[in-house]
Amino acid sequence: MMIQAVHVPESAEAVAVHSARGGQIMGGGTVVMPLVSGGTATGSELISLRRAGLAGIEVRDGVARIGAAAPLSSVEEHPGLGFLRPAVRTIASPTIRNLATVGGNLFVAQPYGDLAVCLLALDALCEIAGPGGRRDAPVADVLASGVAAGEFVTAVVVALPEPGTWYYHKAMRRKLNSASIVTVASVTRTEDGVVTSTRIALGGVAPRPVRAVSAERLLAGRPLSPEVLTEAGEAARSDTAPFDDAYASAWYRARVLPVHLRRAFTG
Repeated sequence: MMIQAVHVPESAEAVAVHSARGGQIMGGGTVVMPLVSGGTATGSELISLRRAGLAGIEVRDGVARIGAAAPLSSVEEHPGLGFLRPAVRTIASPTIRNLATVGGNLFVAQPYGDLAVCLLALDALCEIAGPGGRRDAPVADVLASGVAAGEFVTAVVVALPEPGTWYYHKAMRRKLNSASIVTVASVTRTEDGVVTSTRIALGGVAPRPVRAVSAERLLAGRPLSPEVLTEAGEAARSDTAPFDDAYASAWYRARVLPVHLRRAFTG
């Protein structure tokens, strides 16, 4: 479909007005513009979030609120979000990170969207605006079902993980700037060497980021030993739906999942 108009509203309320008319929301354009160039955009109007005031990042009292239009580079550079820096640096190139946004990363197809995997592990909350007003929804629901017509994510809110509880590992073809073969992100707490709580998210092994609930159950009350972690990785296969693409086959992704889940925790 040919794009006939581009709107650059200056508030979330104005974005909602245009979105209710069926316009296509655009953050940094790294997802939408290839669709426009290929003639597969779903609407005739684009709504840019560039001036909508949705790019701020605030970290206070152990909670971070990240605007949906914040570029990934802002997350990477923010002193209060240092735990996410290694993960963000595995995403694309610096040029893309200067454009791609936090909100857009929620809707990009796997094997991309590594920040979305992190937000799932962090049990983030999405703030959503639309014709019916504002609402909150768990990031898991947004990743699974998207948002209703005319709605858009305005921010994500996460509780910062306690020191020593955050784990991240990404397997890819190149050291940097490559899509995921397997991505593992987790907030896991231990006491006396035994797991007391864990939340594990996986990327690259299903069409969207998924929770490794089978691995979580297996780890409960057990040590993070290589043997137990290998068992957990094997159990996690039942939570995935791997696929073939130019980076890896579905068979290979499933085969190496236990290895990379173990590496996420042991380095």
